Amino acid sequence: MTSTKLQLGEHVFDIPILASAMDAVVDTNFAGILSKAGGLAVLNLEGLQTRYEDPSLPLSEISKASKETATTTLQKAYSVAVDPKLVSKRVAELKTKSPVCAVSITPANTKKLAPLAIEAGADIIVVQSTVTTAKHKSKSYKGLDFAELISQVDVPVVVGNCVTYSAASELLATGIHGLLVGVGPGAACTTRAVVGVGIPQVTATIDCSAARDEFYRKTGRYVTVITDGGIRTGGDLCKAIAAGSDGVMIGSPFAQCSEAPGQGFNWGMASPHAALPRGTRINVGIKSNVQQVLFGPTSLFNGTQNLIGALRECMGMCGAETIQEFHEAEMVLAPAISTEGKIYQMSNLI
Repeated sequence: MTSTKLQLGEHVFDIPILASAMDAVVDTNFAGILSKAGGLAVLNLEGLQTRYEDPSLPLSEISKASKETATTTLQKAYSVAVDPKLVSKRVAELKTKSPVCAVSITPANTKKLAPLAIEAGADIIVVQSTVTTAKHKSKSYKGLDFAELISQVDVPVVVGNCVTYSAASELLATGIHGLLVGVGPGAACTTRAVVGVGIPQVTATIDCSAARDEFYRKTGRYVTVITDGGIRTGGDLCKAIAAGSDGVMIGSPFAQCSEAPGQGFNWGMASPHAALPRGTRINVGIKSNVQQVLFGPTSLFNGTQNLIGALRECMGMCGAETIQEFHEAEMVLAPAISTEGKIYQMSNLI
């Protein structure tokens, strides 16, 4: 029997899947549902949940906006300031839904919001920005230092995102417990188009996992690597983990679930930027539920449902009983599936 367990600090999860800290994906209710399924949802502490006492109102406005006005509607909704009282309230609510509460904060606001979240009961802090380095530089006298942060909190700290061996090595040395990998691969993210920064996910995962493995050989300390973004199918999930990831963070597949707060839409954390949006609202539709996405059953043959079933099947094909053993699977560079004799399969998807 294959084991798909994921460990973050002292916390162990039955499946290696995290839900992205996107307002269209995670609210306290969704976090509870994914927790019961064995995964972990990350709540955005700088999103609509902490800007509005009743976030259903802006969520409804965003979902009803026309394609032409979607971005301006997003910008207006996120122009309301984050309320520290709501930060504590949402964390407390999440704790009633899930035994493990994970929250996401940007580096600029970590020193301000992390203590509030931890005091309210947060179990995992995710410090997340588009591109992250070992030390955050800011206009303040002293920027965010991850080694200092970790010494001051007693919960696991996950940091991201990065895509290179050198950046991963520097971040690992600060003492973090988890590393998010990926810049620009998400369906709702346009970072690669807007600023030209990004790298294919398998390449990024291989490089960052290599840094993790070298760090482990030198120190004996294993740090969890999580591929964040671009995971659409069971095949994507399997390739990410075979490339060295311990788990994945996904957004749009969960945004398509009936339990998600986005009402069939998704948008990235940088989409509402007041001056330079790097994302857009996308219509993903409501196509399934959390149970179907993770465990099936499904009649679809395109790999978008029963992700865990696909992972277990692939691990079995490769003779791997654990995620760590699956890292040893051989990978090769292959042509795109459309040029690999599968053209008739692809035509059926149109």
